[in-house]
Amino acid sequence: MKKISYSAPAKVILSGEHAVVYGKPALVSAIDIRLTVSIIDGKNKKLDTKMEEIILIVKKYLRDKNISIKEKDCHISIQSDIPIGRGLGSSGALSVSAAAALMEFFSGRQYNPEEINNCAYQIEKLFHKNPSGVDPTTSCFGGLIFYRKEFEFLKTISSLHAKIPERIAENLFLIDSGEPHESTAEMVQQVGKLYNNKSKFTEGIFQKIEKITKRMVVSLMKEDSEFFKQTIAENEVLLEKIGVVSSSTKKLLETLHSFGVGKITGAGGKKSSSGYVLFYATEKERLEKYLREKSISYLTFNPSQEGVSKIL
Repeated sequence: MKKISYSAPAKVILSGEHAVVYGKPALVSAIDIRLTVSIIDGKNKKLDTKMEEIILIVKKYLRDKNISIKEKDCHISIQSDIPIGRGLGSSGALSVSAAAALMEFFSGRQYNPEEINNCAYQIEKLFHKNPSGVDPTTSCFGGLIFYRKEFEFLKTISSLHAKIPERIAENLFLIDSGEPHESTAEMVQQVGKLYNNKSKFTEGIFQKIEKITKRMVVSLMKEDSEFFKQTIAENEVLLEKIGVVSSSTKKLLETLHSFGVGKITGAGGKKSSSGYVLFYATEKERLEKYLREKSISYLTFNPSQEGVSKIL
C-alpha cells in the first residue's frame, strides 16, 4: 500500500497575539519542530471523532472546488515533536499536514501551499472558534511571515524573504511556563469579552501592539538586537494589560529578568500557566545554567525556512 506523508513546522508569534484576531498584523516565525501526518489505504478502527471531521472538511473543500474525489477508507497516523497546548501551533501544523495528505489521498494529486493553506484554515476552525489563520499560514509557508486578516475572505500574507539575524536568533529561547488551564479558544473568547465590554481600551492596546509589531520588523531588518529586545519587553506589558498572562508566568519573567526579557507567545493563559515564553537572553550561559538548576524546561529557538513538505 502506498503511504502519503506530509510534515509541517511549529510556529512562534514574535508579536501580534490576540490583536491579529481583530485585523492587526502579526509577525510570526516557523521553527524547526515538526508534525507529520501519514495516510495509507485501509480501515482505521481507532479514527477519532476529530479526525473524522477533518476528513469531511477536506472532502467538502475538494467538492466545492469541483475536484473529483475517490471514496476510500484510510488509516491515519500522526507523529509530532511539537508540545501540545503550549502556544506553538500544534493544531495549525496538524491542520496543514492533514490537509495536504488527505487532499492528495482523495484526489490523487498534490497541491500548492496556497490551496493547502485555504483548506487547513477550515480545519483550524475545529480547534479554535475564531482563528486568525496565522498558525496554519506559517506552517504552510515557513520562514518569517507578516500576516494580517482583514476579513474572512481577505488575508494578507507577506513572506519577508529574510531570516531572523543570527545575532538575534542565537539569543532566543522558548521557556516553558507550563500548560495553560484554558484552551486557545477560551483565551480568544476571554479577550473577545474584554473587547465587547471595554472596546475603546482594548482597541487602544491592539493599536499599540500593531506599532510594536512593525517596529519589531524594522529591528530585524536593521539587525538591531537592542531595539528587538525593547519590543519584546513592551509587548509583554501590553499582553498583561489584556489579561492573558498568569501571575505565575509574570513571576517567572520577573525571576529571569537579570538574564534578559521575555513575553508569552500564543494565546497565553490566566489561571495557572501561560505556555511557552519567548525569551531574549542578554546573559545566555547564565540563563541556561539557571534553567537547568531549577529544572525549567526550555527549547533553543531554531527558525525554519521550510513550510509544509511531502516526505518521500
